[in-house]
Amino acid sequence: MIDLRSDTVTQPSEGMREAMAKAKVGDDVLGDDPTVIALQEKMARMLGKEAGLFVPSGTMANIVAVRTHTSPGDEIVTELNSHVYRYEAGAFAVLSGCSVALVHGENGLMDPEDVSNAIRKAEGSLSHYPDGSLVCVENTSQGGGGTAYPLERLDAICKVSREKNCKLHMDGARLFNAAAASNASPARIVRGFDTVSICLSKGLGAPVGSVLVGSKETLAEAHRWRKMFGGGMRQSGVIAAAGLYALENNVDRLHDDHKRARRLAEAVNEIDGLSVNLDAVQSNIVFIGVEKGKTQEVIGALSEQGVEILGIDDSTVRAVFHLHITDNNVEKAIEAFTQI
Repeated sequence: MIDLRSDTVTQPSEGMREAMAKAKVGDDVLGDDPTVIALQEKMARMLGKEAGLFVPSGTMANIVAVRTHTSPGDEIVTELNSHVYRYEAGAFAVLSGCSVALVHGENGLMDPEDVSNAIRKAEGSLSHYPDGSLVCVENTSQGGGGTAYPLERLDAICKVSREKNCKLHMDGARLFNAAAASNASPARIVRGFDTVSICLSKGLGAPVGSVLVGSKETLAEAHRWRKMFGGGMRQSGVIAAAGLYALENNVDRLHDDHKRARRLAEAVNEIDGLSVNLDAVQSNIVFIGVEKGKTQEVIGALSEQGVEILGIDDSTVRAVFHLHITDNNVEKAIEAFTQI
């Protein structure tokens, strides 16, 4: 089976399993797991931040960040199809008591002017408005098909957000994909952001875990929320070791995933009845347009050909590339699309 459902389906390599087996561990709730500490410090250094916090999932990293930066009754600004809004079960409302102001992005990328216009402040509104206090940016934008923000646009979003006294959080679940796509260092991409979440279990190939980075002061508060949300783990160096291995071995190879995604996108776009917005294929994700109402039919037909994908809506399917997909797999997948 050629599994293109997500880059979360990867299995630990032998080298990663060996690193996990040999990991030195302690009690991370007590703050003495050396492997967790090493992972947190390494990620913080790579992103130019002061501190890191290891959490079980990307969703928890975002939830903790939102709760750290906001108070109940505040409002966050984010893109219409962002993970924070669409795929975290309404956590921003339930756990942080926030409303959300949605920005319509082009290929999932917000415009700075639209961000500025979406920020509402309670002051001067006769108490009608919530207090817009946080802007969340997702990079790469999975809702846009894996698009990456240009640095100039990120800088502009940070500028208008600061001018309106908003904190900035980047959902960098696929930050290293964004770095590969934009030929910029991860630290440069996140320079203007107060916190950044990075998922280890997507393109980087670890089995579980994310890291939230930011200032020491911000992360001290985030640590408290991690505890309240049930994210404190004990001898978690066993899984942190997989994250360290991923950072040391699986970052540079992300370019290969991007090349294979592009190969599939260009080939599928030539097939009658299928379409791809090639401008949006910038990393390891490909959104493929199908006839309206035919999504499940296409998924089933491809499955019969040995290719697994997921549906986005009733006229779009998604293929995601990762470290288990080879050039030969790509050609077989193209043939499967041709056959259906």
